[in-house]
Amino acid sequence: MMTKRTEGLLFLAGFALTIPAANWLIGNAGTVCVPNGPCLIPVAPGLMAPSGVLMVGLALVLRDMVQRRLGVWAGAGAVLVGAALSAFLAPPALVLASALAFLFSEAADMAVFTPLQKRGLLLAVVASSLVGLVVDSLIFLSVAFGSLDYLAGQIVGKALMVAIALPLIALVRRRDIARGW
Repeated sequence: MMTKRTEGLLFLAGFALTIPAANWLIGNAGTVCVPNGPCLIPVAPGLMAPSGVLMVGLALVLRDMVQRRLGVWAGAGAVLVGAALSAFLAPPALVLASALAFLFSEAADMAVFTPLQKRGLLLAVVASSLVGLVVDSLIFLSVAFGSLDYLAGQIVGKALMVAIALPLIALVRRRDIARGW
């Protein structure tokens, strides 16, 4: 049987991997790559978003799970380390945008998740992720591109990733109850 700590470390590793993946995707993978801009993917009919949205939406959920398994200080530390990694790994033109968006979105996620998790894990993950993804989208697009042209796509893309992760969160919650965690 896996321990809470082991699960937390696995969530932390997954969280850390989303950062370089998001930075790589935005500059290298998409159905369209805008000159001096992001690579884009369709997230809904007629709606495009920078491809990094896939990993950012997942990062918000994984940070919540790091906190759930390893505690609030580990979650806070993950945010700070993640912001530093984001700045270090982002393409030069996106360093400031990536680091600021990551830091503030994950901090907003944490501020909402922390009090809500006592009322229900799924509620906390959904609410905190929604707040975090809006903050991330607003900051990243404003700083990186000076435009909110892709805001709707960013929000939809990240929300889709959160929705895809919810069955895993429900499974974690059921296991927590069964184990008395």
